[in-house]
Amino acid sequence: MEVILIQDVANLGYKNDIVKVKDGYGRNYLIPNKYAIIANDSNRKQLAENLKQQAHKLAKLLADAQELAAKLAETVVTLTAKANEDGKIFGTVTTTQIAEALAAQGFEIDKKVITVEPVKELGEHVAVAKLHKEVKAEIKLNVVAE
Repeated sequence: MEVILIQDVANLGYKNDIVKVKDGYGRNYLIPNKYAIIANDSNRKQLAENLKQQAHKLAKLLADAQELAAKLAETVVTLTAKANEDGKIFGTVTTTQIAEALAAQGFEIDKKVITVEPVKELGEHVAVAKLHKEVKAEIKLNVVAE
């Protein structure tokens, strides 16, 4: 029996895959639990149409992410922090602070996609934002004393 997976199933396949399974597994587990549907002609045509539409959406998301990455590469984010005379920061610069500074400059980026090495001193640093599974943008940080 061939089925089209509606969700990712461990040790079997990913969403929108057409897989061959034993009849009992398909009829008694996958289909009743809404993990799969039978791979007949009409369902295959619907899957092909959905994948075609999804490809257009994914291409647009990728293009938007690349455009945003290009804009972020030109941007320098300035953050202020309390520091001692030697340039050591009291505490650290967080992704929340970076996201808020980017929002003030007009970039809406979630703090969860930003990664940064621990920033413990004043100066220039680099953070990375994963905008898409294929696109990462470097954000230049300039940390100055308050």
